[in-house]
Amino acid sequence: MRDLARRIAQGSGAEPADLVIRDVRLLDLVTGALLPGDVAICGATIVGTLERYEGRRVIEGRGRIAVPGFVDTHLHVESSLVHPLELERCVLPRGVTTMVCDPHEIANVLGAEGIRWVLDCAAAMALDLRVQLSSCVPATAFETAGARLEVEDLLPLLVHPKALGLAEVMNFPGVLARDPGLLAKLDAFADRPIDGHCPLLSGEGLCGYAAAGIRTEHEATRPEEALEKLRKGLQVLIREGSVSKDLAALSPLISADTSPFLAFCTDDRNPLDIEEEGHLDHLVREAIRKGAPPHHVYRVASWSGARTFGLEDRGFLAPGRRADIVLLDDLEACAVSEVIVGGRPVEEALAARPPGPAPVGRASVRVRRLEPRDFAIPAPATTSVPVIGVIPGKILTEKLEAAPPRRDGLLHADPAADLAKVAVIERHGKNGNIGKGFVRGFGLARGAIASSVGHDSHNLTVVGVEDAAMALAANRVAELEGGFVVATAERVLAELALPIAGLLTDRPLAEVTAALRALRTAARSLGCTLPEPFLQVAFLPLPVIPHLKITDLGLFDVDRFELVRL
Repeated sequence: MRDLARRIAQGSGAEPADLVIRDVRLLDLVTGALLPGDVAICGATIVGTLERYEGRRVIEGRGRIAVPGFVDTHLHVESSLVHPLELERCVLPRGVTTMVCDPHEIANVLGAEGIRWVLDCAAAMALDLRVQLSSCVPATAFETAGARLEVEDLLPLLVHPKALGLAEVMNFPGVLARDPGLLAKLDAFADRPIDGHCPLLSGEGLCGYAAAGIRTEHEATRPEEALEKLRKGLQVLIREGSVSKDLAALSPLISADTSPFLAFCTDDRNPLDIEEEGHLDHLVREAIRKGAPPHHVYRVASWSGARTFGLEDRGFLAPGRRADIVLLDDLEACAVSEVIVGGRPVEEALAARPPGPAPVGRASVRVRRLEPRDFAIPAPATTSVPVIGVIPGKILTEKLEAAPPRRDGLLHADPAADLAKVAVIERHGKNGNIGKGFVRGFGLARGAIASSVGHDSHNLTVVGVEDAAMALAANRVAELEGGFVVATAERVLAELALPIAGLLTDRPLAEVTAALRALRTAARSLGCTLPEPFLQVAFLPLPVIPHLKITDLGLFDVDRFELVRL
């Protein structure tokens, strides 16, 4: 009651506010007007706007534009490759004050221990990181994950103050088949936010999926797909990650009518893109540049996203709301000059936060030493074989056919035809499986690239045109306790160690981006034509995204939801 009384007194002008941001122009998310005035803050709460206030402390706005802090409605912290507290240090100064994450990458490696670690990291952060509990560990039964989580494993985690709801339900065929395990999770989380993930699903199938209580969808890639999902009650999260880039296709949907039903998310955004382009500030800039009305865009970036997850205390600059405020030098360019989070300037908030929990998941890459012969592919009776077709900038893949060269009863890579081998090696120490196949689209002329980041079970994935290079690259990843490697048959050209569960590093962003640039340069020296080869590698083993993928069990036809013979 004492805090409540202080807020009322400061908001009504009876007492000086704890903090006043003086002489700003507030962006009115209702009309788009820029309204002059002050912002008064008591503790972590806005208590006054559009009036003149006295404060114990004053930040001079100098006519800058004030907008609500940005809300990233769906991301995987692990895709940043850095510790959650380092990610916070990177995105908070860019205006991102709330993030909703799904830790299913680390959960697929470490199970409940991985989710608990992310929750404890969130508790130490100045940025408000909310955690959706992972629904699909493993994502399907057609791969080997490091853990399996049932509803009884998730419910104890709900008591954590940073736990929010149920993360993306990727196994939409399982939902429609009324899988008992999935139904148990959906029922247990019926009064919590439940995230969706249903690429290309439409018609009656989409109705059945939404009828399960699922309320968001970030896999829409075309306007007509997004509109159907909006009309069937799903909040569409417009995604612009490092591989999946849907903003150009979906930003024309942003209007006064639709903006309450849309939000922004990054899903998977790597450190290079964060450093070079930005985070949600990049989405805001690009949406405005493509013609969407600015105040509708800022509404999507804040208020709409907050409402999606029941976070009614933020996303609007008004008395009684959380004091997450972004000061801009330019509205259309989303030029962030200062950020207030929870009523404190970013630098103070970061300096005051406690240290996070100790890293987990060391030595989680458990792979025997591999030899070139482990990557040999026996020639089948058929002339042609299924081939994964990479689509640059998409996690969708094509289902192709090709006739690889045959020698000594084996199939071989064919660099001249852009035909490389791909192998997924079980890395959790459970069975030693190696799934093998072919992929087109990397452009490799020699060598191999390997990664312990492979959504969602995060087995070790290698793409290459020389078996010796594939073995060298994969073995080096294991020696690093996880990471990225580019190698020829003779030596390693570049690497980045990711020893936290084989997914994250404890190094600062600047070191990570330098290593990623070296990896990108090394991959290009082998002939790779993809802008971000490791991100494309990471999605080759994702068996819930159409059309042809590969797991440690072999090639997987997502449309038929079954393994296929090479």
